[in-house]
Amino acid sequence: MGDTAGGAEGLDCQSRLDDQESLAALFSQYRERLWRMVNFRMDRRLHGRVDPDDVLQEAYLAALQRLGHYRNESSASPLVWLRMIVMQTLTDVHRHHLGAQMRDADREVAMHGWHNPQTTSASLAALLMGRLTSPSQAAARAELFDQAEQAIAGMDPLDQEVLALRHFEELTNSEVAEVLGIQQKAASIRYVRALKRLKAVMSQLPGFSEV
Repeated sequence: MGDTAGGAEGLDCQSRLDDQESLAALFSQYRERLWRMVNFRMDRRLHGRVDPDDVLQEAYLAALQRLGHYRNESSASPLVWLRMIVMQTLTDVHRHHLGAQMRDADREVAMHGWHNPQTTSASLAALLMGRLTSPSQAAARAELFDQAEQAIAGMDPLDQEVLALRHFEELTNSEVAEVLGIQQKAASIRYVRALKRLKAVMSQLPGFSEV
């Protein structure tokens, strides 16, 4: 999946994303990554209640309705534009199911392009738990998860987001910079720093010395 970030020939050119056919092709190309993003970003309270496929279907319809606006006014790359619509759709789903609890997270989406830092830290912790494979580690999984989540939550939310964008969503550095509205050099520096901080934080927890 790592080689999908650049996109199929032509689809990364804004001028080609100009009709339903090209949108369908782009959506199909990135559907697996977008599904994983929704599953990753979704509040844990909604797992089992909301199907990521339903979120993607709503997002596709929203993208289709806004295709003319994108073609005429947006300067975003096709993937980043589509990702933004998926995130906005997921925000609406959270608002519908969780109500006022998601208002602060909604503002974060509008200002910074990420959803809920609490969800991000929990999801990053869950991914790191996959590194624990021995029986003794598995027996302590619940306790270690709580410790990992707390440790990651203590990191700067933007550092968490950079790691999630690069490692989980598999965005390129230029795409990360576009999502966050920062320069590519700044995004690269931020990523290296965030990775070092994550390793330092996780090295303090038992069983994570090789993170």
